[in-house]
Amino acid sequence: MTLPGTVSIREVGPRDGLQNEPETVATADKIALIDGLARSGLRRIEITSFVRRDVIPQLADAGEVLAAIDVPDGVSRSVLVPNSRGMDHALQLCEHYDEIGVFLSASETHNMANVNRSISASLDSLSRVIGRARAAGLRVEAVISTSFGCPYEGVVPRERVLDIAARLVDAGAQEIAFGDTTGMANPLQVGEHFQDAAARLGDDVQLTAHFHNTRGQGLANVLAALQAGCASFESSVGELGGCPVPPGSTGNIATEDVVCMLHEMQIATGVDLDGLLDAAREIRRVLDRPLGSHTLVAGPIDWRPEADR
Repeated sequence: MTLPGTVSIREVGPRDGLQNEPETVATADKIALIDGLARSGLRRIEITSFVRRDVIPQLADAGEVLAAIDVPDGVSRSVLVPNSRGMDHALQLCEHYDEIGVFLSASETHNMANVNRSISASLDSLSRVIGRARAAGLRVEAVISTSFGCPYEGVVPRERVLDIAARLVDAGAQEIAFGDTTGMANPLQVGEHFQDAAARLGDDVQLTAHFHNTRGQGLANVLAALQAGCASFESSVGELGGCPVPPGSTGNIATEDVVCMLHEMQIATGVDLDGLLDAAREIRRVLDRPLGSHTLVAGPIDWRPEADR
């Protein structure tokens, strides 16, 4: 079995994680979190989103956060853009970030519940957004939610997911992230999915896996994706985030759990796990509640002999 020797991790906690918190996180705390994550060696961070303030008030300070963060050179800053109006706002601040993300669901019911549009209407709108972003010199990632299952419809046909991915690539997206939005994926399904996606979309498209840990299969799904050749993952510090739809839904897989596992497997990430854990401890202090991360609680394994510790 051959696994990738190096893996890219895109940290989504500052946006995808914090947007679901019931209490508003102070702008200064968001900035401190992003700066801490950037100094842990993470090279891709989703900062915020240009959404309506009345819909997601947690992200109403998007412009302030983008203008104030201080990340090292080489760290790619990403923002989520839901529609053309969001792109209007995003382009006014494009000097503060490097790439955008767009999203839709592979399930008609979930897409309607999430953005009040059919899949076809979303694709038409996002194609225009992608074109504007590429014209502005921005890199584009497209996220397909409910790629592995929908809480309303159950199994989502893989051919439908890959058809949507192909439309997004044709529109100009350079990266496709397949989202297990409600934690319904299993390792066998994941392995087959990424093999089929690579065959359908080709080598020029970066394929990314985005797993949730609702049923405890998040890291098993990471391994399955690795075995299928996927070398790019999205995760969230502290296991923050999650989809509010299904009962019992938990957050994204914890970045520190992913990094810890990969390092134990001798797969490079470029991330300093101690620095990442420091950032997780700080956001745990800010939120004043336990987080779902296992490595944050148990700590990484120290394989050195006791006498050398």
